[in-house]
Amino acid sequence: MSLDRKQFLTRGLAAMAALAAGTTAASAQLVDTRADWQAGDFFQLLRRPARYKQVYDIIAIDHGIFLNNIKNSLNGFQFGLGLKPAQFQVVAALHGPSNLLNLSDAMWDKYPLGAFSGLKDPRTGKWARRNLFYPSSARAGDNNPDSERSRYQDKSIAGLKARGVQFLACHTAMEEQSRVMIKKFKLAVTPDAMVRDWLAHLQPKTFVVAAMVMAVALLQTDGHFSYITVP
Repeated sequence: MSLDRKQFLTRGLAAMAALAAGTTAASAQLVDTRADWQAGDFFQLLRRPARYKQVYDIIAIDHGIFLNNIKNSLNGFQFGLGLKPAQFQVVAALHGPSNLLNLSDAMWDKYPLGAFSGLKDPRTGKWARRNLFYPSSARAGDNNPDSERSRYQDKSIAGLKARGVQFLACHTAMEEQSRVMIKKFKLAVTPDAMVRDWLAHLQPKTFVVAAMVMAVALLQTDGHFSYITVP
C-alpha cells in the first residue's frame, strides 16, 4: 500500500509538472521565439520571385490614408508600367495602433478597440465596434480602372488583399496593446487570454511576425523590398 501511494504521488506530481510546462510553453508571451511565429510563411514571402517588391511600414491608422497609397502603388505597377500582378508584390506591415486593423469585426465588438484607437463609426457616431477599413464597397464586375466603384479604386483591406497585398500583424504590438488596454479600461481579462483571442480572430490571409521592426529589416535586406512609410 505504501509503495502504491508513493507511485501515485510520484506520477501525479510528474503529470502536474508536465501540464504546467505545457501551459507555459503554449501561453502568449512578450517575446516570440523562432518556433512561436509563422516563420515559414514569412520566409516564403521573402523569396517570392516578383520583379518589384515594396513594403509599407505603417504605425498610425490616420483615417486609413495608407490604404489609398497602397492602392495607388498597385495601379502604378499594373497600369502605369503595364506589369502583370505576378510581377510585383506589396506588403502592408502594420504595427502600433494600425495593428488593430488586422482583427476581425468580432474582436472590435468584443473589446473596446474603437475607443482605444479613437475611431468612431460614421453610421452610429459612437466608438467603432467593427473594423471600418476591412469591407469592400467595390461594385461587382466593375473592372474599369477609371471608375471610382471599380476593384481598381477599392482601398479597403479586403479589396487590397484580393489584389495580392500581403498584410502582416505584429505579435509584440498585440502583447503591448493588450496590457495598456486592460489597464486603461479595467477589463476583467488577462493579457494572455486577450492576445490568444486576437490571434484566433485575425482577418483572412494575415501573417503574424514576432516583431514588425525585425520583419521590415528582413524584407529590406533579404527580400529586397523597397521601403516606404506614409507620414
